[in-house]
This record gives sequence, structure tokens and C-alpha cells, in this order.
Amino acid sequence: MVSLEVLTQTFEELWPISSKDDWDYPGLAFGSKDSEINRVLLSVDVTAAVIQEAIDKGCQLLLAHHPVLLRGVNELGTATIKGNIASLAIKNDIAVFSAHTNADKSEIGTGTALALAIDATVLGPLDKDSGHGFVAKLNKPETLIAFSTRLAKILPSVAAGLKVAGDPEQLISSIAMAPGAGDSFMEQALRAKVDLFITSDLRHHLAQDYMESNQTGRQLALMDISHWAAESMWLPLVQKELSKRHSDVVFEVSELRTDPWDFAVMQ
Repeated sequence: MVSLEVLTQTFEELWPISSKDDWDYPGLAFGSKDSEINRVLLSVDVTAAVIQEAIDKGCQLLLAHHPVLLRGVNELGTATIKGNIASLAIKNDIAVFSAHTNADKSEIGTGTALALAIDATVLGPLDKDSGHGFVAKLNKPETLIAFSTRLAKILPSVAAGLKVAGDPEQLISSIAMAPGAGDSFMEQALRAKVDLFITSDLRHHLAQDYMESNQTGRQLALMDISHWAAESMWLPLVQKELSKRHSDVVFEVSELRTDPWDFAVMQ
């Protein structure tokens, strides 16, 4: 058992708050640093169901990727979404901490986790100014269809599966990846001259324009994967690292799928 203050010092070492994006609000949302912690639940999102899972498993802390209070709220009454979550956590002495964009850029981060999962060697950040994303080489090049099939088996299953644009037989060697919603980095991916760009939450026009670059003679591929599935790969990496640093605390990965979609209907 350790104090929350000691744990937050470790979190700061791994994911310095100074490296977060200006718009981001990671850190301690609820809880006292004086509280004693012997069990921690790890999750991508903070939902009422995840808080309940932490309660049921006897956890005193929820360490999440996404901040629970990322966007400003003016009311925390229990009839509101955020108020209900806050009330459930506070009433049951569940502290909530998040590491978001500061974790995206970390060695123990979402990018590292995905690179390890797909057996790729990271060459550097995708966006050198912000540190977001990464450019990498697959250790074993393969066709787009083969890589897509392999990645679908690596990621946890979600209703939407993977959406892929490109020639199925194109040989993929170099990739760029921006875990989470990353269509703001499409220009950087084009400049990186990679074979495939992987991110989440792609919008129609931006994806269409990206693939139109093929008309200039380059062969490009694009992949849209579940935001939650991509970032969930970070959790086992966090579990392993924190367990090494704090052997007297149990770190447990959430069993809940917080991807928002339940099923897809194919035409």
C-alpha cells in the first residue's frame, strides 16, 4: 500500500504534466493525495460503469487515459452526466487520475504500445513540433490486406472493425500512426511519405482528400481504427511498468469495453 501522493509522483515521472497540450486537462480530478492505495484500475475512459467496476474490485484509484473533466462544465448535480460520475466516485472514495496528451508523447505511451503490438521500429515523432504520433518501419513488410488482417486480430474487437482505403496488394513497409483522433496530422503523414497512415475518427472530406494524393503518382493507404481499441493497447504497458515500480500495489486492466458503438449493420 502506498499513498496517492507517491503514485502521482511516479505518474509525473512517466507522463510530465508540462508535456500536455495547452487544451488538455490531465491529472487528479477527484481524490486526496493523503489516501492510501493498494489496488488501481486502469481504463481508457471514465464512465459510471468503469467507476462501478473500480468499486466492485476494491480499487481506491482509477487511472484513465481520457480526463473526466476535459471540457468545461457548469454543474455537477447528479442528474448530469459528469455530476453522476463525480458523485459515484466521491461517495465511494475512488480517486480519479488521467494521463492524456502527456502520455501520448511518452516512452510509456499510446504510441509505444501500438508500435510494440504491430512489431514496428519507431523512427521518430510524426509531428516534430508537438511530439504527437510516430513514424515507423514494419520489421517485416507485408501487403495492406495482410497487415490489416493481422491488426484486426491484435486489437480488441469492436463493432466497426477496421476501415481501410488503398490497394489490398500494396506492400506496406513504412507507417505513420496517431493514436486517438488524429486527422489533424494528415498533412504531416503526407510529408513523411509513408505507405500507410493509421488513426481514428476520420472525417469524410479529409480522408477523401488524403486518398486523392494517389492521383499525383504516389501510392498511399489509409486506415481508420477504433479510438478506444487503439488506446486500450496502452493499458497493459502501463500495468507492467507500474507493477515494476510499485510491487505492493495491484494494477488491474478494466474488463469493460468503452467503445461507444454496439453493433454495425452491413448493406
